[in-house]
Amino acid sequence: MTGQEKAPRKVEHVAIIMDGNGRWATRRGLPRLVGHRKGAARVREIVDICPDIGVKYLTLYAFSTENWKRAEAEVSGLMSLFRRYITRETERLHEHRVRVRFIGDRSRLDPKLIKLMARLEEKTAKNDHLNLTIALNYGGRDELTRAMKTLAEDAAEGRVDPEDINEQSIGFYVDTRYLPDPDLIIRTSGEKRISNFLLWQSAYAEYEFVPTLWPDFTAEEFTAIVASFTGRERRFGAATA
Repeated sequence: MTGQEKAPRKVEHVAIIMDGNGRWATRRGLPRLVGHRKGAARVREIVDICPDIGVKYLTLYAFSTENWKRAEAEVSGLMSLFRRYITRETERLHEHRVRVRFIGDRSRLDPKLIKLMARLEEKTAKNDHLNLTIALNYGGRDELTRAMKTLAEDAAEGRVDPEDINEQSIGFYVDTRYLPDPDLIIRTSGEKRISNFLLWQSAYAEYEFVPTLWPDFTAEEFTAIVASFTGRERRFGAATA
């Protein structure tokens, strides 16, 4: 390798805003929940390809704190879909050595769903082939609010000196404290906004907005996006040499 050449950068952590399930179904004259079921099936394909292309961490935005505003029937259907997905995929994820974690506020979720989530996390806790994080009832502002409340409580109790608070210590209180920050965030469906996703963690992430609706987002398209990321220069505020 010459002095002018640079080694290809690895993409360690990819996060995805899985958008477009409802529109996918509506365009086909189908109920929105059909699109969500199709989208859930797509998750398996993307999870399976990650280790093959060097992605060690995958974070999926499954349900936001704002999604409760949707029609009651759709929300109820989504919660049922989450329960079925976890029940159906637990053994397969474990066999493929995928470690699963959930981020977000669990307090509003159904107790049966919370129990399934905890069981999946416990069963896969020692797996190391892929780290899969599912954001469920998650919102970036909600996460930071919860983090600051806990930090304030620790400071009030003397467990934290306010003079010692810095970026690293704040990072300890967010939901993703066990994860590296995302290198790349992909949003499907053509929308160009981040929708309250990983606000703290995405300070230096690269974004890719693609027109493909999530149920049509293939492993091939995902692989191509990850490959193109290796050609980008990330300076983190520094000047180009």
